[in-house]
Amino acid sequence: MIAATLSDFHSAPQHGPRPLPLFLALLRDETAASPERRAAALAGLRRYQTAPRPAPRPPKPAIAASGRARLRDYGGTGRPVVFVPSLINPPQVLDLARGNSLLRWLSRQGVRPMLVDWGTPTPAERDMDVTAHVERLLLPMLRSLPRPPVLVGYCLGGTLAIAAASVTETAGLATIAAPWHFRAYGEATQSAAALWAQARRPSRQLGLMPMEVLQAGFWQLDPARTVAKFERFGRLPPSSAAARAFVVLEDWANGGAPLTWATGRQLFDDFFTADLPGTGAWQVEGRSVDPRALSCPTLAFVSTTDRIVPAASAPSAGTVFESALGHVGMVVGSRGRTALWQPLADWLTALPASR
Repeated sequence: MIAATLSDFHSAPQHGPRPLPLFLALLRDETAASPERRAAALAGLRRYQTAPRPAPRPPKPAIAASGRARLRDYGGTGRPVVFVPSLINPPQVLDLARGNSLLRWLSRQGVRPMLVDWGTPTPAERDMDVTAHVERLLLPMLRSLPRPPVLVGYCLGGTLAIAAASVTETAGLATIAAPWHFRAYGEATQSAAALWAQARRPSRQLGLMPMEVLQAGFWQLDPARTVAKFERFGRLPPSSAAARAFVVLEDWANGGAPLTWATGRQLFDDFFTADLPGTGAWQVEGRSVDPRALSCPTLAFVSTTDRIVPAASAPSAGTVFESALGHVGMVVGSRGRTALWQPLADWLTALPASR
């Protein structure tokens, strides 16, 4: 399956699950006993592929840069708050669409949000691992700011934000659905190891690990839900707000730059298998990273229903804010404003002015 994934790296359709052949195989398996469901899901898939898309919005101006990474300014007034997105999937989930943008909303709440844009790696960066993303891309941008920022990290970006806060002055740290104790993934670590065993050699040859490899792993977390969402989409009125929202979110979920070879290796070998962060063995700039040792205020948003980042894997330090929303729903879902946006804004604006 992984070999097929890698061969499709440059031939995936412009709009649709990446890679499409693996999705169709999953669809066949999930609907083997129900031709009606298969037809409905295929109809939804075709509608999704041909749905109109809004014109992409131009990126916000960059106020700092390091290598391929940029720090994009979303305006506003007040303390600087740097959002660190995951290396997996594009950062636009934090600025998903008009009327559904955490960053643009926060810019009107007395803070000045900024977004890390990791850019697109090349095979020449094959040896840049997760640690190097912190040391060589993130930290130089943070240290170029006129005052220490608050860091807010989403998903794996939260893991990176913890590392950055451990070695540079930070006014506060909030994480959103961020993994830290990777052993809490339990049996899923075995699936991750099997996925990496198949992807290791071809990814090393490419110098990059295509996002499609991780996408295949995400589908296996809940294959029935993966198929059912296209069934539901096919029943929506094409011009409805729900249909438009589905297209925007699904395009984000199916997008994303590849990871460097070294990032994939460190994620699977050092994080999922060895749990270097959770055991205190991960080092950045020669210092051990431990969220419990941070001197700045910390807050962790945790979802009790998250299938991608289990609640038990969250960093065990500071204030914890729990909700029952999912990994993505807590950021862009209809209830996200009350479960995440407003509590985050309240916490940010209440931080001591002296920090």
